[in-house]
Amino acid sequence: MTTPPRRVRVLFDETAIARRNEELAAEISAVGTENLLVVAVLKGSFMFAADLLRALHRSGLSPQVEFVHLSSYRTGTVSTGQVEILRDVQSEVRGRDVLLVDDILESGRTLVFAKDLLMARGAKRVMTTVLLEKPGKRAVTIDADFVGFACPDAFVVGYGMDAAHAYRQLPFVGVVDFDSSEPDLFGGT
Repeated sequence: MTTPPRRVRVLFDETAIARRNEELAAEISAVGTENLLVVAVLKGSFMFAADLLRALHRSGLSPQVEFVHLSSYRTGTVSTGQVEILRDVQSEVRGRDVLLVDDILESGRTLVFAKDLLMARGAKRVMTTVLLEKPGKRAVTIDADFVGFACPDAFVVGYGMDAAHAYRQLPFVGVVDFDSSEPDLFGGT
């Protein structure tokens, strides 16, 4: 099914995101890391992780990079509450500092699941960074160590995040404006 184009209102533009990535890299670099492994949570964090990795390089770090593909959303816009591993980390994490990179911290289930998984595999320390945080939406107890932006309670897209597999390519974070006379094809209310 092809999703019709919708108007997307810019929430965080390219310039603000680029500036915040540099600031986050400086914050991460300042804590001191040993044998750092960056683990990006796919699919939503891929753009954030790539830009953050380049910023980490500019700040003097040389982390290794891995990916884990987790899902609790499927094709909808509301978490199912169950986290599923679609692709697992291949690298050894035992005894390493790990930086877990995710796009958005909302319910917290995915981030808690990934952090617990890496700690159970023997990581020395698992730090978390998210591009966006919705503070009022937690279903579990977790705070990210590094946060790009506080986000309003809106369904966001762009910069790697999607709505039914659309909008990932946008270079900014935005909110899809729905026309109330049309059905919501993304599963929201």
